[in-house]
Amino acid sequence: MISASEALSRLQEGNQRFVAGVRSVDTLVKQMQRADLLDNQAPFAIILGCSDSRVPAEIVFDQGLGDLFVIRVAGNIVAPSQIGSVEFAVERFGTPLVVVLGHSMCGAVMATLDDLQSPSETRSSNVLSIVNRIRPTVEPLFRTELRHNPEQLLDASIRANIFAATNQLRHGSQMVEQLIQKGELTIVGAEYSLQTGVVDFLDTI
Repeated sequence: MISASEALSRLQEGNQRFVAGVRSVDTLVKQMQRADLLDNQAPFAIILGCSDSRVPAEIVFDQGLGDLFVIRVAGNIVAPSQIGSVEFAVERFGTPLVVVLGHSMCGAVMATLDDLQSPSETRSSNVLSIVNRIRPTVEPLFRTELRHNPEQLLDASIRANIFAATNQLRHGSQMVEQLIQKGELTIVGAEYSLQTGVVDFLDTI
């Protein structure tokens, strides 16, 4: 398995291709080699991303079948099932890198800000379970001067939510913490721009 820094470089290079509107030959070839993945897989990165239909990780990073272990949930929130999914992939495949991938104009973060401004009594309890995981992170920002600038408030809230999810993953599992301490696992945050297609990595390795 490659190192975390090499995995990050592969993602960055893939995103550069995506932005440029080109695809690697390797990505295309892998689509025709499905049979080679029947017995095993070796994803080099785990992506915890948002369910938003405009942010499919395999496409924005120009990766093929078997390259990425992708976990998607609205608002890229971290709950026990997401932590368990990361543990599974790390333990089973030895994947060295986890990326928490948020994105601009995130609907889940917008819904949280809307709920802070005008609490809804009709919102589904299932949707609220997502909103309530984002709320503790964005509520302090909502109480600052940023509340007078909705666009800046949203941008700051999206980044805060990414950092919070990254931190929750780093400390939500004894197994994950131990692997990080031993240098066998790295977790970073990133933000995808719907406008440009660029992924901005918020942490360095």
